[in-house]
Amino acid sequence: MTWQSPIAPGLSWYQDSVADRPTYAALDGSVTVDVAIIGGGFTGLQAACNLAQRGVSVVLIEASRLGDGASGRNGGQLGSGQRAWPDELEPELGYERSRALFDMAENAKRYLLDFAETHGIDMDYMPGQMNVSHKPGHADDYRRVADLLATRYDYPHVSFMDKAETTARLGSSHYHHGVRDAGTGHIHPLKLLIGLGRVAAEAGARICEMTPANGMTQADGRTRIETPRGTITAERVLLATNAYIGKLERETAAHVMPIRSFIGATVPLDRFPDILPGAEAVADSRFVVRYFRKSRDGRLLFGGREAYTADSPRDISRHIRKQIAEIYPALKDVAITHAWGGSVGITLPRKPFVREVMPGVTSIAGYSGHGVMLSNYAGKMYADAVAGNASELNLFQDLKIPPFPGGARFRSPLLFLALTWYALRDRF
Repeated sequence: MTWQSPIAPGLSWYQDSVADRPTYAALDGSVTVDVAIIGGGFTGLQAACNLAQRGVSVVLIEASRLGDGASGRNGGQLGSGQRAWPDELEPELGYERSRALFDMAENAKRYLLDFAETHGIDMDYMPGQMNVSHKPGHADDYRRVADLLATRYDYPHVSFMDKAETTARLGSSHYHHGVRDAGTGHIHPLKLLIGLGRVAAEAGARICEMTPANGMTQADGRTRIETPRGTITAERVLLATNAYIGKLERETAAHVMPIRSFIGATVPLDRFPDILPGAEAVADSRFVVRYFRKSRDGRLLFGGREAYTADSPRDISRHIRKQIAEIYPALKDVAITHAWGGSVGITLPRKPFVREVMPGVTSIAGYSGHGVMLSNYAGKMYADAVAGNASELNLFQDLKIPPFPGGARFRSPLLFLALTWYALRDRF
């Protein structure tokens, strides 16, 4: 049983913009540790860092290089709260649980910003985020969200934007209205990940790149992980593979599905000062979300596309350029210097999947496009739980996450049909 990491092609602007990307030697030989972590993204590295700082022996293995998965290639938006707004969660979960999940997300935001500052990680943090409607007629819904957050969730940072303000802040009349969140922002995810790897290694965590997990077996209360050049024996295991679980573990694969997401980076927009003049990040109301923002040097980083296929398209930039031109016609001929893609892990209800899938083996995945700050905090919460300290991880563990229908054979085709249907609804 071999797990392979299907990284989408294309050099990301993130990778091209970092001066120093350290390498870590592959595992060579067999080791015994307290905790083994499979997956070198935000979740796994935060868990490794926090465990090592507590004196727990930990080894982390990554099939490719740190940052080659979603953690190093994503849109960089932090957001606030969970994937769904509280007005969606309250009817389902009740106020107390919805509020606890929102407060956890705020704790995650503060933790991430404090972590970067404490450890001297310059992750290009820029404040501000906007959520905008691609269809008219939903203004009352957006007003209600802003009011709900201020009055019931003690979060006064979200304000409603009418058509005129939305147009001015975006530099585009494509969207109808929205909300602006002044209490969050966006980052350069690969810079954060590189810094996190450094901090984890300095704390004593052993990090091994180019080391796929080929299989797991259990005996005598321990888990054995087979890799190409050695075996890891551990008391506990954290599966932090997110969309790249492959065939390594069946329960995670049944609950977390990979979908492709694609991003393009333009040249710096010095000639277009009216485009995102406040440099906020943007996410729209489509089911297949379009998300974009300006980098610190003024590039437009634009993500999302409507045609979902099993493989990456041959020319990512062509698809991205078409969507950019719909929102910013003046950019129809702007140079796109980089275009890249990768897999995002989603669950059926778009909530994180956290479960003990085997004795001593915990899987954390399925952030569904809302994982930059939640994945970092989930890794920290896992370490707290292992150390026997109070942890908010149970808030995710208590969520009901059903498996995708269709079984191993038909899950992917059914997901493709569903995404195609929702993309058509977005368009028409």
